[in-house]
Amino acid sequence: MSDSKKPVIKNSEPANNKSAKKKPVLSLKKRQSQRREFLRSSLLTVGVVSLSLAGLLPVIQGHSARLRPPGALKTTLDEQKFFAACIKCGQCVQVCPVNAIKLAELDEGVGIGVPYIDAREQACDFSCDGLQCVLACPTGALTHDLDYPADTRMGFARMDNPKTCLAARGQGFKGQVRGPDFKGLLRYDEVDRWAPIPVADYPYDLELCDLCVRQCPIEIRISQCAAEEEERAAAKQAGKQAGKIERVAERHGNECPPKHAIELQAIESDDGLKRMLPVILDGCVGCGVCEMICPVEESPSIVVDIDKIADWV
Repeated sequence: MSDSKKPVIKNSEPANNKSAKKKPVLSLKKRQSQRREFLRSSLLTVGVVSLSLAGLLPVIQGHSARLRPPGALKTTLDEQKFFAACIKCGQCVQVCPVNAIKLAELDEGVGIGVPYIDAREQACDFSCDGLQCVLACPTGALTHDLDYPADTRMGFARMDNPKTCLAARGQGFKGQVRGPDFKGLLRYDEVDRWAPIPVADYPYDLELCDLCVRQCPIEIRISQCAAEEEERAAAKQAGKQAGKIERVAERHGNECPPKHAIELQAIESDDGLKRMLPVILDGCVGCGVCEMICPVEESPSIVVDIDKIADWV
């Protein structure tokens, strides 16, 4: 077949751009809607980035306003070693008997996953005795040099608002601390030595409120040690050498706290009457139980500061 007789194949595409299909013209309302959607997306992106950068600042600066688990590698407010050593594995969370340890969430930016304690919600009451969070930490971010609660200093308690303190006002307390819906846990030896229970399940009836002293883990352990010492002395005087009594005498380190943490001291109030006021002593480890157990509804009379720590100074 000659070239002159070959069939001509017409191009289905338009010969020029003028004949191309034009895009529909958007209405003013539609254009405004798309513009608003674009602005919302842009603002959301900026917000997420800002939160991430806000979480980055504590890591760069080496400090934050969080209460950390026992033995966290930090000096005063400098947490650079802690941030560097923590791999955010969550092992400390898994072993805590009272679920006191939480992991920082998305609003912490790159600090997400770092463990912290919200003492008002759930304090560390040392239910584990052996500091299981420290033992579970695989990197030493919670230093393994700790053996007993009295070895640590997570923070230091402070009377934030003594005027609201029930003891300072000469008042007692009766009922459920923090109300029936409060989920906080504490270990009560008289209930179950090894199983913490909800604070709401343990109502109080106190002529004078001394909850911050009564439930302080350090004060409880000091009382236990004193009772054991009396038992040992009595057994020795009676000529008994039971194995249990011998083991009591074989203590190491700060198994028995060397210093008291808190006590009620008499003060003279504005009305001229003598009242009792909780006074924080050198043995305070900053566990936060006093802050959690304080029954004042709006805000606790006593709080834990993290700017007075002494673990690794």
